[in-house]
Amino acid sequence: MSRKWQSKGLPSRSGLEKAAGDLREWKVKTGVSGLWDNPPLMITASLDDGLGHGLEVIRMFSETAGLEIIELGLLLTPDKIITACKKNEPDLLGLTVLQFDSEENILMISRNLSSKTKIIAGGPVFMADREFARRTGIHFVAKNVAHFIRFLLEFEKSNKQS
Repeated sequence: MSRKWQSKGLPSRSGLEKAAGDLREWKVKTGVSGLWDNPPLMITASLDDGLGHGLEVIRMFSETAGLEIIELGLLLTPDKIITACKKNEPDLLGLTVLQFDSEENILMISRNLSSKTKIIAGGPVFMADREFARRTGIHFVAKNVAHFIRFLLEFEKSNKQS
């Protein structure tokens, strides 16, 4: 599915919701709980996104994949995100980034996280500035949900090897 979406483009929002629903139904029918025996924890948040449409799509497919999710919310301060990460020690921190002026805040977050926590982010700023992720300490940029799914599949593989 993710390969098809990467090569041919994403379906509409309702198509994404249907795909996530179909995957959830398949999981129930087959008794599969997710990609992991011991699911990773992901915290999601945004610094500069007041709508959170991207985080909603990521949540749908994260739950389907079997991740444990803590949704912190939208328009949060770096301190709130850092505090939640220190308290919960997530494997992943999922961020949406819309504005270039978030760079210092993301740097503050990445510098204060455990080395265990990998930052995965998405948003238009990464398309406009290809070096933004490197400068801010982001581990993976998800261009869209298809790239996010591929990341989860690779993340699963790397966890099995360790």
